Amino acid sequence: MSKAMDIVNQARKTDRLSMKDITTGLVEGFIELHGDRLYKDDEAIIGGIGRINGMPVTVIGNEKGKDVNESVRRNFGSPHPEGYRKSLRLMKQAEKFDRPIVNFINTSGAYCGVEAEERGQGEAIAHNLFEMSSLSVPVLSIIMGEGGSGGALALALADEVWMMEFSIYSILSPEGFASILWKDAKRSSEAAGLMKLTSYDLKELGIVEKVINEKNKNQWIDKQLLMKQIKNDITEKLNDLKALPVEELLENRYQRFRHF
Repeated sequence: MSKAMDIVNQARKTDRLSMKDITTGLVEGFIELHGDRLYKDDEAIIGGIGRINGMPVTVIGNEKGKDVNESVRRNFGSPHPEGYRKSLRLMKQAEKFDRPIVNFINTSGAYCGVEAEERGQGEAIAHNLFEMSSLSVPVLSIIMGEGGSGGALALALADEVWMMEFSIYSILSPEGFASILWKDAKRSSEAAGLMKLTSYDLKELGIVEKVINEKNKNQWIDKQLLMKQIKNDITEKLNDLKALPVEELLENRYQRFRHF
């Protein structure tokens, strides 16, 4: 098995730092907000308001669930269109009240079932991308585990994108890549090595700005210590972004993606 596939497997583990960990251990006074005001509340996305080191923020992210029952209820972190519409509603609310936005991404991709397509999955993702490009408040996105396809990108059109050390970010899964290219999903390990989907690869390619270390001297960093460091890093970055004039913030965001 390739080193890249080892990281893929690590990124998919259910005991990783989760959105529920973030809302209870990193965000102070978190209040969850529900629903897209069109269809229903999508539990694959947790979103709401709170504070990070005293700074009012809107936080949004995927929650896969910790056990089978919760994972089924949360659709294994794969949102339907209403999940993306809920996230956009919260981002526009953040813009109205001048709150920075922090997105935490952990999804294999948007849900690809018939009902999601019937309710406008592609339009919901595209609308997020369109609106996020011009949000007048800072947007920071962090890939926590899997960052799969348009389902991840719909929360990652940000001023900066960071990745946890053992996370992945790609257009599709290694299994999907191998199935399309070689008609053999069993070659997923080989595919993972070719796809350049690890945090190390993407930092080197300039796709992401920061890799958040999860190990220190080959030992896993305690979750509480990890969240404390992430909290401080987020605060520092948001303060830097908030200091920019809106016109410069938007131009930098445009150029970040135009560059690719």
